[in-house]
Amino acid sequence: MQTSDLPPPLRLAECMWRPLATVGVLLGTLFFAASLTPSLIPRTPMMQGVLAGTCMAAGYALGVMLCWAWRYLELPLAREDLRRRARRIIHGLCLLLALCALWRAPHWQNMVRGVFHMPMVGHGVSLQVGVIALVVFVALLAFSRFLRAMARRLSRLLARVFPRRVANALGVLGVVLLVVALTNQVVLRIAMHLIDSSFRQADALIPPDTAPPTEWDRSGGPDSLIAWDNLGRMGRRYVASTPTAEAVATMAGAPSQAPLRVYAGLPSAPSAEERAQLALAELKRVGGFSRAALIVITPTGTGWVDPAAIEPVEYLYRGDIASVAMQYSYLSSPLSLIIEPEYGRETSQALFRAVYGYWRTLPRDKRPRLYLHGLSLGAMNSERSLDLFDVLGDPPHGALWSGPPFAASHWRAITLARNAGTPAWLPQFRDGAFVRFMNQHGSPVPADAPWGVMRIMYLQYASDAVTFFDYRDAFRSPIWLYPTRGPDVAPQMRWYPVVSMAQLALDMILANEAPMGYGHVYAPSHYVDAWLQVTGVEGWSPQDLSRLKRTLDERRAAELSGDENEGGG
Repeated sequence: MQTSDLPPPLRLAECMWRPLATVGVLLGTLFFAASLTPSLIPRTPMMQGVLAGTCMAAGYALGVMLCWAWRYLELPLAREDLRRRARRIIHGLCLLLALCALWRAPHWQNMVRGVFHMPMVGHGVSLQVGVIALVVFVALLAFSRFLRAMARRLSRLLARVFPRRVANALGVLGVVLLVVALTNQVVLRIAMHLIDSSFRQADALIPPDTAPPTEWDRSGGPDSLIAWDNLGRMGRRYVASTPTAEAVATMAGAPSQAPLRVYAGLPSAPSAEERAQLALAELKRVGGFSRAALIVITPTGTGWVDPAAIEPVEYLYRGDIASVAMQYSYLSSPLSLIIEPEYGRETSQALFRAVYGYWRTLPRDKRPRLYLHGLSLGAMNSERSLDLFDVLGDPPHGALWSGPPFAASHWRAITLARNAGTPAWLPQFRDGAFVRFMNQHGSPVPADAPWGVMRIMYLQYASDAVTFFDYRDAFRSPIWLYPTRGPDVAPQMRWYPVVSMAQLALDMILANEAPMGYGHVYAPSHYVDAWLQVTGVEGWSPQDLSRLKRTLDERRAAELSGDENEGGG
């Protein structure tokens, strides 16, 4: 092969300072402007800037790929003078569009903040967003051009052996494989080691003011089968916050008693089956099967149990209730879903089988009403633990699953099979005797509509991106956005290819930062309504229920304002 047939050498400096591709600038600017428009969750200037810069880089990359495909197909190009004139016009229009979008950005964010009843932001945030977006875009552009230079160098070497086009393809493929290998084998492994180590240490941390309980019927207490140190951070937090009999009586009236909470942390036994048997033994020891109701809880990734979900039903039963939960990970829910997706299912199945197997042996008139509960990743794993074919002859009494993630297969199947004309964000399924959905404003099924032998309720907010994110939204409009949308979704929200998926991905991260009653932060008052439907508890007057909701909401709001919201775990 002649030297003239080889691709010309390209110095790294030349590659870095090459002019921007006009089509890439156009698409990048369109992506940038679209990323500033309303989505589900309000964004901080930092998060908005990172999103805008990333979307601009993605649009630019798409434009470069289109130009490359055009040249690769050897399609005709316009004259150089026409291209130069068009470049100046397009760059000027893109600059004008970017400035207009930045000027409108606070207004678009205020549309979402208005729906959430949050304070408005001023135009001063536009400068922050623009600077951050520019820094992110330049960093991503520099990194991509560095990779391109490496691919060109590799292609030049391979072109001595292979045809030019084959060498170019192999050069790109080689750099991609190298980046993937380094990411998986070096960067990702080190990151996962650090993350696991930090979460493990945080889980073992015992605050100095948190002493082991002294009551005989508390997990981690003097007679407990599970040591206090082995409950894990979230388990200790859950057990230590058990309402006292006096607190329940003050809220619910007499007769009242303290609810029972059983928790088995990851250090308590080496396997999920052993932890499940240990939790069952502890539940028997404290008398959990002698209470009126029993809840099998699947926590979030870190082992967190949302107090906003459990306290309402404990008060509704006036403390005559027990709950049992078991930790399956040290990691947060998103990391747990990515790194160890099967651990949650195995653990929730082991715990439910152990509890349900013993519960079935008890006389029907002597055993508690049995329920399941999970939030976020806990909801997905909890629903996976319930095999209807296994419990058909003697089913539990119901389940309350809140904020199920988009990967929850049962939730997705039921939503897709919803009755015609009902929205995806609040569907109706058949006659509502088996499954119902509710949000901040209740359920579309009347409360007095008859239930079947088992009651399943999904509590979800239309503004919860953890529930409604979908990878396919990159190329299609979400089914929950049109023709009608939820009351907590900004009317001005629109779908844009690729960009909307990036917006929703960021919304998932920010969903736990939303005000209570929006996003992924579920309010106790909404749990009260949901548990009333699932359990059918009676004996509460409308006035007492309103007082219970108001008190629990005020208490939870104070906790969220003074402490970090664990959210989705």
